[in-house]
Amino acid sequence: MRDILNDPEKAGGPSDPDPVRRAQNQMKTPLPKRFYQAVTVAEAEGGGYGIYLDGKPVRTPGRRILALPTAAAAQIVANEFARQVDVIDPSRMPATRLANTAIDGVADDPQAVAEDLLRFAASDMLFYRAEAPEALVKRQAERWDPLIDWASSSLGAHFILAEGVMPVSQPREALAAFGVHVGAIREAVALAALHTMTTLTGSAILALAIAKGEIGAREGWELAHIDEDWTNEQWGEDAEAKARRNSREEEMMAAAAMFAATSSF
Repeated sequence: MRDILNDPEKAGGPSDPDPVRRAQNQMKTPLPKRFYQAVTVAEAEGGGYGIYLDGKPVRTPGRRILALPTAAAAQIVANEFARQVDVIDPSRMPATRLANTAIDGVADDPQAVAEDLLRFAASDMLFYRAEAPEALVKRQAERWDPLIDWASSSLGAHFILAEGVMPVSQPREALAAFGVHVGAIREAVALAALHTMTTLTGSAILALAIAKGEIGAREGWELAHIDEDWTNEQWGEDAEAKARRNSREEEMMAAAAMFAATSSF
């Protein structure tokens, strides 16, 4: 298997957490041509389901077989390979990147990822509310309060809200209760997907609500952008910001799909 598929960053140039800048970096280096015809999913020798290009297994950047725990998850990744036309564009393969991260990183240290999710929960975006204008305050309350209530009633996590941006300490009991539900996620791909949704939205509560089926992924994406949408309504939308948001939304939907395909929640 060609290294370019095993390490998308080699294909696309320097890594950058911003998907738009990453795509721009990748445009500076010619993308590799698609060299395979058939993309298939089959059981892997070491367990799980692998993705095969003309019968040869895809490997991660860490040289491990790219094997997913379910056929459904493997098919999502396989579909990304199949959608490549003349060239292979790693910037348009979010599920593949997530799978690589899970296999090469999360699987080796899932506790570190779980702890990072708890750090997000301790300063969750949903806790910090605008002081003004009144219409934005009302919108946040109408859209975000149901998730805070859900965390309290369904997760047993009673969080504290605050106005403005000054940090507020959350009760240890609330974080411990939230941690129980995060700790129940054992599969590395599902944990990586939850972490991706959390970092993209800025809310571990919102991400867990999607994971548990309390809200849909697209509703969650909208809830994560209430402040941004308010600003756009007042001042108009910036084209570059819109492109960046669209790219991040693709990653969000891929993460949600991978979680649903791998988790037993």
